[in-house]
Amino acid sequence: MEALKQIANIAGQSGLFRILKPSRNGVIVESLDDRKAKTMMGPTARVSVLNDISIYVDTPDQSIPLANVLRAVNEKYGDSLLVDPKGSNSELADFMATVVPDYDRERVRPTDIKKLIVWYGILRQYAPEVFDEQPTDAVSEQSDVTTAPEETPVAETKDDATA
Repeated sequence: MEALKQIANIAGQSGLFRILKPSRNGVIVESLDDRKAKTMMGPTARVSVLNDISIYVDTPDQSIPLANVLRAVNEKYGDSLLVDPKGSNSELADFMATVVPDYDRERVRPTDIKKLIVWYGILRQYAPEVFDEQPTDAVSEQSDVTTAPEETPVAETKDDATA
């Protein structure tokens, strides 16, 4: 999801922002809402690009990129995400378990799941291009991962076994 490199969350600000232009004094952003307000964020603003965010999983020292989680939510729910971000903690945990079954229940807090739900809604409404590009990325990633690494080790193993 290449488009996530241009979308950010800013600490202390609600919603998401599209990064328009970095400058010497900070970064110019545009809100992802109906207003499309442009603002200058200074160098002390804590700007988190969505492409750099990940979700912890149960495997030690492992995490899943937010792009993969958003892709899974989109594949499972599409436009019909019926989970309320203001729901109970158990409802939020159940939702997260349907999307990422092995997420780390101790390190992924309910507030993180709420953010994920809100961000997904904002992206679906104001940046649908994030989800339009995913099928080609997913197909190319899967084909690269499944064909090249498996062929080489299998051939070497067969040669070693017969020798």
